Amino acid sequence: MPNNPNLYRRTLLSAIGGSIIASAVSSFAYSGESASLKLSRADYLDRLNAIWHGQMIAAMLTVRFEHKVAAAVPINGFSEPMQFAWLDDDWYYEMCALRGFEKYGIDMNIDELGQQWLDNNCGSWGSSAIALENLKRGIPGSMAGHPSNNRYWWTIGPVFSADIYGALAPAMPNVAAAMARKLGKINGHAEAVDGAVFLAGAISLAFSQTDIRGAVRGAAELLDKSSPYRQAVDFVIELAELGLSFEYIVEKSEENIRTIYPQSNNAVANGAISVAALWFGGGDFWRTINLAAKAADYSDSDCNAAFTISVIAAMRGMACLPPELVAQLNDRVIGEKMNGVIMTPPVDEKISELARRSAMIGEQIIVANNGRVDGTYLSILPQAPITQAPEPFALSDLMEFWNPEWSLVRAGFGGAIFGGSRGGTYLDGDVLATFPQDFARGLYLGRKLKFSATPILNFEVAAEPNKAWELNVFVDNLMVHSEIISGAGQNRNFKQITINMSQFANQEVTIRFYQKIANINDVQPSTAYWRNLSAS
Repeated sequence: MPNNPNLYRRTLLSAIGGSIIASAVSSFAYSGESASLKLSRADYLDRLNAIWHGQMIAAMLTVRFEHKVAAAVPINGFSEPMQFAWLDDDWYYEMCALRGFEKYGIDMNIDELGQQWLDNNCGSWGSSAIALENLKRGIPGSMAGHPSNNRYWWTIGPVFSADIYGALAPAMPNVAAAMARKLGKINGHAEAVDGAVFLAGAISLAFSQTDIRGAVRGAAELLDKSSPYRQAVDFVIELAELGLSFEYIVEKSEENIRTIYPQSNNAVANGAISVAALWFGGGDFWRTINLAAKAADYSDSDCNAAFTISVIAAMRGMACLPPELVAQLNDRVIGEKMNGVIMTPPVDEKISELARRSAMIGEQIIVANNGRVDGTYLSILPQAPITQAPEPFALSDLMEFWNPEWSLVRAGFGGAIFGGSRGGTYLDGDVLATFPQDFARGLYLGRKLKFSATPILNFEVAAEPNKAWELNVFVDNLMVHSEIISGAGQNRNFKQITINMSQFANQEVTIRFYQKIANINDVQPSTAYWRNLSAS
């Protein structure tokens, strides 16, 4: 999504027929508490236990809808009887972070977290699986989720890994947000890490708030208004305050966001769903769960449900969770493998023990931030949220890491489409992969330069197996080359193309390499692969 603070404002006006003016939209100002917050250690432990239990229960209830059609009727229990919580990436990455804090201390840096990921073989799907591959190749944790190394940097991995940062910093959203910003980059970047900041902040604020909407508002203030994630949050809140329904708001949000981020586990669209479920769920467990489950087809429903219940659990503790579901977990989380990745060591732990260990780290963080442990009570200095500096990244910024002499225009995020695949834009070593955002106009790589006396264009291109794309090369207004680039076999086979540019010798020109959707019957559109692009 473009870093455009007016994007949602235009859509907001369109969504309601342009019948409001800006002054009618409520301010999101948040007033933090100034007095010390006194929280019993038993209450803190109870809320931590609820966060761990709650996210597990929420995900296990709604995983049946993950990346599938949404729920049509309410759910009221697990799809089958449970005897323990299975291992899932939604909480395993947090378990690894907890181990990291225990090993490296409360100031653990991202490279130390990366080592913990290696120690525990942490990273099973999506951006997290790529992060683990990067770590095994010797790429440090600080770069494992960076767009130059991780094609799925904009997906939800950092968000569902962030519950623990809010849990360890009760009523200290800036501390929680700083941890999420620093450590969330292990498996994502930019708007995905913004989502981690938001979730950590909302959970942190829930310890000192009595209203879920107050926690949502405050967490939004942690993000700069140019952030696509912040824009999505504000969009939901603004429409909700105008009295529009949950269903209408989610549908409009999906219309906006999924055209830009089509992949079902993208951070921004799922963030909007989670905020809407929190806002309209009113802190009620079952209402919030069912809103997350029915919100949208092909969403990351289990992550969204876990997100929302963690916030409620931080506010209300174990009492907010259905006791019959808690009982079925038998205080155990067990698993040894996810998506073929074997955990080291295998997991068989008491959930309440995760809470106890979290409390020990959380108390250290409280003391380090001018709080106190007074016998059976914690004294915490609550924080008003402070907006973090933005850390945007656009797909066009990939050119800085591939070939900074060229610009990339109208590239799309792409992503998995069920029943097939829609390509994406990313780096793979020395290869630039691209896919158009705009199917009608395509995308292009462009630059201006002065040709030599013997000018030549040299480059290599490829397509996905059994797919195709259309290449058009323009110099100024003249098309100098046009070709359908097709993929055959099972491997990526590059084609070397050399174009004699003698007619433009010694001239200053504008060069554009277009990728367009190839109109060929029964052939799916392909990602374009580029390498060794030169003009002289």
